[in-house]
Amino acid sequence: MYNLPNILTLSRIAVIPLVFVSVFGFAPFNTFFWAMFAAILFVAASITDYLDGYLARAWNQTSAFGRLLDPIADKLLVATALVVILVKPGMYNCPYTVLPIFVILCREILVSGLREFLREVNVGLPVTKLAKWKTTFQMTALSMMMFKELWIGWSFIGEFLLWVAAVLTFITGYQYYQKSLEYVKAEEASKNKKMPVAEVQKIQKVEPAKTKKPVKKAAAAEKTKTTAAKTTKTSKRKSVLPKK
Repeated sequence: MYNLPNILTLSRIAVIPLVFVSVFGFAPFNTFFWAMFAAILFVAASITDYLDGYLARAWNQTSAFGRLLDPIADKLLVATALVVILVKPGMYNCPYTVLPIFVILCREILVSGLREFLREVNVGLPVTKLAKWKTTFQMTALSMMMFKELWIGWSFIGEFLLWVAAVLTFITGYQYYQKSLEYVKAEEASKNKKMPVAEVQKIQKVEPAKTKKPVKKAAAAEKTKTTAAKTTKTSKRKSVLPKK
């Protein structure tokens, strides 16, 4: 369980408090030092998001623990960076940047709830390629915005990429919602039906064959009765005729 890919995943969770505290700065060092330290930590943690999955597949060390912890670590890291950008003054330039931040946070909560619901019924919600691109844009945008103290141009580029990430976030969140809704509709439809479709089709194919057999038997029995009756009448007539 504690192999290198899982350790890298755990490291993303471990740096979250350091990123949150360092970005505000405290004595004896100046704010610029702690801002750069937090930005470097976030970039390093973002790189481990790619490394842990790559190493786990390359070394055949995939595990249930890693599959469980990896999306949790990603969401915690991204949520922490978004909260820091919202709380710390001067982290973004355009006042409307709060909109993509709001969309991303709501989407993460939505997908987490969908995964929890589907896990209870043993239905998986696999990560799509578009979702991976969304994560890449998110990490890149947040990293650039956290390097604003180094060069203000990074902040403008980061805010633009954050809007792109928000659009991808909305699309992937809607896709996950549609997949979950399809399962819910299918389950409700199966509950409303008295019998599954396969059982109904099976009965429809078998029932006509069952109804033919009794009809044949009844016809044969009726024919036998008629023949016996004719035989009885003939024998009676013969018994009535006078002997020569």
